[in-house]
Amino acid sequence: MKLSYVYILKCSDGSYYTGVTSNLEKRLLEHQSGKHKDSYTNNRKPVELVFYADFTDIRLAIQSEKQIKKWSRAKKEALINGEFEKLQNLAKKKFK
Repeated sequence: MKLSYVYILKCSDGSYYTGVTSNLEKRLLEHQSGKHKDSYTNNRKPVELVFYADFTDIRLAIQSEKQIKKWSRAKKEALINGEFEKLQNLAKKKFK
């Protein structure tokens, strides 16, 4: 069974990068080495892996990555910190 991974990196500027891969170790090395010169993380090294989840279905991994990319910083940090009970409340829009 081949696994896929959704991961979140914390960049040196404090921003977060979310990605998907089938080889987490290799992809992290690519981020750290600057293999992809035009990538978001290239000028924000070093990066730190702060979260990952594995999937047996690449389609679900890609769907999850797209969803997380749309999340607020607060919601991503709740996921990173394992504060799953906060995720639903952080999804609610605040109206003035």
